Amino acid sequence: MSRYVFGNTVLLVALIIVAVLSLLFGRVDLSFTEVVDALFGNPNDPLTIIVRELRLPRVILGIVVGAAMGVSGAALQGVLRNPLADPGVVGVSASAALGAVIAIHLGAASIWPMLIPIFAMGGALAATFILFLISARESSVLMLILVGIGISSLAMAAISLVMNLAESPMTIRDMIMWMLGSLENRTVSDLLLALPFILFGWLMMINIGQGLNALSIGEDTAQTMGINIKGLKLRVVVGSAISVGAAVAVCGSIGFVGLVVPHIVRALICNEPGKILLPSALMGGLLLTLADLVTRIPQFSTDLRLGVVTSLIGAPAFLYIIYQTRKNMR
Repeated sequence: MSRYVFGNTVLLVALIIVAVLSLLFGRVDLSFTEVVDALFGNPNDPLTIIVRELRLPRVILGIVVGAAMGVSGAALQGVLRNPLADPGVVGVSASAALGAVIAIHLGAASIWPMLIPIFAMGGALAATFILFLISARESSVLMLILVGIGISSLAMAAISLVMNLAESPMTIRDMIMWMLGSLENRTVSDLLLALPFILFGWLMMINIGQGLNALSIGEDTAQTMGINIKGLKLRVVVGSAISVGAAVAVCGSIGFVGLVVPHIVRALICNEPGKILLPSALMGGLLLTLADLVTRIPQFSTDLRLGVVTSLIGAPAFLYIIYQTRKNMR
């Protein structure tokens, strides 16, 4: 068995184990037998409601969102040829957060709770449309990064303005708590809202492995191999933007997953840009589901937010990546 196959197998088994543990532990700890009975038992039973309607959608959403961020991070780092690139660099995460903050400011949740992720999805799609227009006309990597930074800066400035205009302290608290990110209390409706967009984003990035491998050698070499550089960048940027925007829309801002996951995969499994997409999806789902499991630690007086846990893990890893990158450049 090759190292690549073995690594993917280990990641898949680990992901299944963590997913099962996520079904077992929570405010009410359950045994494995109780979880199995709840999955296939009476739909009106309280334990069945807990497992089917609360924990199972939360676990599936964590796996899908983590996979979306992992794949997007690996693809963006490959196409931009920048080890520090992540889904946040294109500005979609901040735009989705802006949409959610506006919805909270308008009191949309009191009308229909699903309006918050819908507004967030609208913000993400608006940023994606801008990126699509830029990518279709300009293939420069520097231009794409600058546009992403510009969109992100503008969205964060708008978020600050909306929070400044909010009159109720509870409204500001709701905005902050949403931006910290969480999978708590997510339902099948959240999953059904995000999943089509995430899958569409993945479909746009199908069969990009060969192009990423060729691009790692250089754009001129990739073009001589028949790779459409502009088309490849367009598919990666827009596909990543759509899938990550949908993820942020239902889970809030969750940082560093897309940045750190590809580096872990390169160190443990393989270093080819085109081959790390699948293990990055598995590692992303594993990391986010594991981080969500950490948020359920009962020793804390208040619930930990998922974005806080991923930042505590990702920030030191980010500094280490910068150190290693600078060391290799010497």
